[in-house]
Amino acid sequence: MTRIAPLEPPYEEPVAERLQAMMPPGVPPILLFRTLAKNLLMTDAITGWGRYELGRTLSLTMRDREIVIDRTAARCGCEYELGVHVAFFAAKVGLDDAQVASLAVGSPTDPCWTDDRDRLLIEAVDALHAGADIDDELWSELAATFTEAQCLDLLLLCGWYHAISFVANGTRVPLEDGAPRFPDVRRLATANR
Repeated sequence: MTRIAPLEPPYEEPVAERLQAMMPPGVPPILLFRTLAKNLLMTDAITGWGRYELGRTLSLTMRDREIVIDRTAARCGCEYELGVHVAFFAAKVGLDDAQVASLAVGSPTDPCWTDDRDRLLIEAVDALHAGADIDDELWSELAATFTEAQCLDLLLLCGWYHAISFVANGTRVPLEDGAPRFPDVRRLATANR
């Protein structure tokens, strides 16, 4: 049951402006943003950071970004965020069903990961989630593949989506219509074995 109910339209003017700025033109605001808008000052403060994490100036590729976000959401048990990102971005960045399933319930050694770059991103997220750190061996591999700017973006992107997952899970944001659920993703994993 939802702990903080998302705002419902019609929105007061400052809320309507903030929600409109957080979404692509013509797309209604998602439930997470409508929940965050219950604290408009906080939402104003984090909007710039969220825009950076999802924007074109992030030094990681869009595919890198989605691998990190999907794996982080899955490791945090955040069905809401995993579903939203799979629904909106997985196909756009070339993540196939086996890769989506692996991000949710698999490992970086699954046969669907043929690119070392993808595998390293998953390993980094797993290390950060498990111990809030990356050991020297993995860091050396990351540093050989990614620039320092990309490594910094990777670390903060993973942390940002831990925070987003904490909010979505802790407030029990309702799941978005049409976004895949954990059982849907688990079926993909079963079908791809």
